[in-house]
Amino acid sequence: MERWKGGKVERRESGKAGRKIHRVDFKDFRIMVLAAGKGTRLRPLTYQMPKPMIPIVNRPVLSYVFGNLKKQGFRNFVCNLHTHPEKIKNYFGDGSGFGINIEYSDERVLMGNAGGLKKVEKFFKNGTFAVVSGDGFSEIDLRKVVEFHKAKKSFATMVLKKLDSPIPFGITQIFSSGKIKRFMEKPSITDFVDSTVNTGIYVFEPEVLNLIPEGKFYDFGGDLWPKLLRLRYPIYGFVTKAYWCDVGNLESYKQTQMDILGGRVKIEMPGKMVKNSIWIEKGAKIARGVKIIPPVLIGRKTFIDKKARIGPFVTIGKNCRVGEAVALKNAILWDDAVIDKFAKINNCIIGYGAVIKESISLFEGTVVTKEEL
Repeated sequence: MERWKGGKVERRESGKAGRKIHRVDFKDFRIMVLAAGKGTRLRPLTYQMPKPMIPIVNRPVLSYVFGNLKKQGFRNFVCNLHTHPEKIKNYFGDGSGFGINIEYSDERVLMGNAGGLKKVEKFFKNGTFAVVSGDGFSEIDLRKVVEFHKAKKSFATMVLKKLDSPIPFGITQIFSSGKIKRFMEKPSITDFVDSTVNTGIYVFEPEVLNLIPEGKFYDFGGDLWPKLLRLRYPIYGFVTKAYWCDVGNLESYKQTQMDILGGRVKIEMPGKMVKNSIWIEKGAKIARGVKIIPPVLIGRKTFIDKKARIGPFVTIGKNCRVGEAVALKNAILWDDAVIDKFAKINNCIIGYGAVIKESISLFEGTVVTKEEL
């Protein structure tokens, strides 16, 4: 039996030895948020912005990471940075404006995700800690993972997710007890049955830091986890049923937006829902004769001119300008984008400040950044 109380989890176990209670104070619990990746699979978008700052329904994906963990009672974070570090620092600061505490670790030379953890090992002097990806969008309850980790007396716990099609992810196989059996980086099609993939969310005991070499590039998936398995440490996989999507490439990025707009993921949407699945933020202006087909989100101070056709599955950022008779479908517009009249856009991403000229048609996965068209 378990119960939540404040920032703590209590679990009672019955047995011959009586009842045992595991307690974790989440207010003092520490988490590393990985935000130093280059985001090569999201280029050209990540030429403008670090991957954790790309907008998901008009908010940085990293804000959802912090927001989800804050709701669960977590407050203390360290975040490693590499590409465009000032954009993350300027948005979040020390975290006080978001009700959390954030410290930063600048990596001028990338250390690998485990190497980056080693660099900030002093931050984790208080005991059991977690590592999460700064660009993974999820509803995973980390409290349950920590409780599982404690109950199993695990040295390291990996959060796993069953996917219908694990490609391009590697597979982690576990025993019925949850103990990790093996890792498969290049699985064959026959290995996909009952397969689970690594979400990039981990819980560790602090002694794991002793196994990571100092001042050397070191990776979780390629180095640390295989080492733990080889040395026979008690490592476990926690299989989650919660929503999770790795916003690591253009297709998964678009899919996450569609899942949110389509109601598969329940978050607090920006703006006011004026009709079923049509959200409009403050200051947006929509001319007469505009047809909006839900689901659609229209950002702050955006203007949409007459005869435009918007939707379905369209997200428009703030300060955008959508011209007369423009047609948008399955599209993501970042802030300050301009779409001139009569343009047609289907299944495309339009980056910050990009201008699409009059009567241009863009289809099937086109990505446009500033000054391209």
